[in-house]
Amino acid sequence: MDRRNFLSRGAALIGCSAAAHPLMTTVTFASAPWDTRLVVLILRGAMDGLGLVQPAGDPDFASLRSGILRQQGDASLPLNGFYEAHPSLAPLMPLWDAGQLAFMQAVSTPYRGKRSHFDGQDLLEAGSGMDMAQPRDGWLNRMLQTVPHLDGRTAYAIGSGEMKLLIGPARVAEWSPHAELKLTSQTRRLLDEIYHDDPLFRDTATEAIALTELEPPDPGTERGAMLAQRMAVRGGTGTAAMAAFAADRLYNDARIAAFSIQGWDTHRDQGRFMKDSVADLADAILTLRAGLGDVWDKTVVLAMTEFGRTVRENGSKGTDHGTGGAAVMAGGAIRGGRVYGDWPGLSESALYERRDLMPTRDVRAMAAWTMRGLFGLDRSVLEGAVFPGLDMGRDPGLLL
Repeated sequence: MDRRNFLSRGAALIGCSAAAHPLMTTVTFASAPWDTRLVVLILRGAMDGLGLVQPAGDPDFASLRSGILRQQGDASLPLNGFYEAHPSLAPLMPLWDAGQLAFMQAVSTPYRGKRSHFDGQDLLEAGSGMDMAQPRDGWLNRMLQTVPHLDGRTAYAIGSGEMKLLIGPARVAEWSPHAELKLTSQTRRLLDEIYHDDPLFRDTATEAIALTELEPPDPGTERGAMLAQRMAVRGGTGTAAMAAFAADRLYNDARIAAFSIQGWDTHRDQGRFMKDSVADLADAILTLRAGLGDVWDKTVVLAMTEFGRTVRENGSKGTDHGTGGAAVMAGGAIRGGRVYGDWPGLSESALYERRDLMPTRDVRAMAAWTMRGLFGLDRSVLEGAVFPGLDMGRDPGLLL
């Protein structure tokens, strides 16, 4: 068999792209010379920021969401006298009280008008604004390209979709909790022979095998036992497993992790269905918190979505694709206990196209200020190489 054909067929088994599939996701890692950690969560499906961080103090909010609020019940969590949090965020309230949880309201990418999940997610992960002619690598990979002497690994995950924000020349590693690659010693010798004179394929195969043989968390420690248990939830294929594996790698030599949380497309019965997705997000953050131990104090978790949802509920007690939305931050390195962003109001004249929350800040700027604080990158690098054409604006003071 031709070795290039062998690799392409092997790649189909080890990591075909299915990023949008609700049962498939990828955790991606890269080690780096700094000691701080960044976790990026992509909330796929357009998370309703008005449902997660509810502007209860806005005089128009309750009437615009009456059916959803009735479904949800009266258990919203007070935050600051104006905003209230979704009830399923209750497990995270100790982090809020400790200043380790924050929200950004009325943020978005520059994407406007068409409200397509696919385009919205592509633009969110590319980070290049609306210029579709820009190279289609991801903003997090471009950030890694600015770091000299970066030590990274690359492999393909079985049955998992790629995280587009990490696509690019910088080498990273991809892992899926349900990936298995079992090779006999004879098969390994065959691979060595096939790839012996091709460093690219030889090293890729070696790294893929090594990635599947990573040491599991030590069950002899409280932390390791917890992570091992979380990695077994739902047969090791759910968000808890992703977060547990991320925490274990970040506790050791990895510095960056990114994965997706599905299930945010709430066109109907949002008060009933959104609670499960919010609980999933809360569980992921708490798993990261527990698994990172004292490393949590050097960590930022940034959760972003492709766009928000309509201000008015629809006839099915859901919301449709919108524009302005919310983002979530957690970690011991953030200045939490607050909701960032400039509130535009919900009166009809204040809405974008008289239907959506008007964005007042670019969510890419929030990511850029986070990386500036964590990694010390120059503003010119962030506005030029990482997010081409971005104006970061004023420093919102997200990090301690």
